[in-house]
Amino acid sequence: MKIKFLGHACFLLDDGAHKVLTDPFLTGNGLAAAKAEEVEADFLFVTHGHSDHTGDAAEIAKRTGAPVCCMVDLADAVFGPAGLSVMVGNIGGRIPTAFGSAKMVSAIHGSGVPGGLACGFVFDMGGKRIYHAGDTALTSDMAFLAEENIDVALLPIGDLFTMGPKDALRAVEMIKPKLVIPMHYNTFPPITQDADAFVEQVRKLGVEAHALKPGEELEV
Repeated sequence: MKIKFLGHACFLLDDGAHKVLTDPFLTGNGLAAAKAEEVEADFLFVTHGHSDHTGDAAEIAKRTGAPVCCMVDLADAVFGPAGLSVMVGNIGGRIPTAFGSAKMVSAIHGSGVPGGLACGFVFDMGGKRIYHAGDTALTSDMAFLAEENIDVALLPIGDLFTMGPKDALRAVEMIKPKLVIPMHYNTFPPITQDADAFVEQVRKLGVEAHALKPGEELEV
């Protein structure tokens, strides 16, 4: 199971048979490790409707034929009207897929569409369980994720618009993942963070952590 960080909150998950792309904000992201036209995907997962997360999703979906998987309100407001194939659900629901499944979990954040909700995803893929938190504040709901036996937690640390490093550490304590990868930092000056310092603090909790540079890949 390979996890490649493309920048901000965009990851490419590859189990050898399927490619899952999350929050593909590539165009306009000076730290992105790939161009939208270079990325292949079988499924696109979008956590909410802000432009630094919807990003190039529509363009990539049109080119590859990959469905956009997201909250039903976001699909109704953005991706459905664009004529794209969508797979929808809501908080607490599980989307069955060819690679396994993706459970939609709560994220405390604006949705980007009127009346909508932001979310995170727990992917069952390649024999691993991967939590992509999306944009979120620290929330007590994360304690429930300890029962999900998370292998990898992808957590925002940028602060200002999401939880910062201190709250992300508290999230690690609640989630109890085997591995943590920080995201959603350094893309813009207001969310500049020292990811290596965060990784060091996570390891002091007895949890493995890696700060991937855009373009770096980790096999788990």
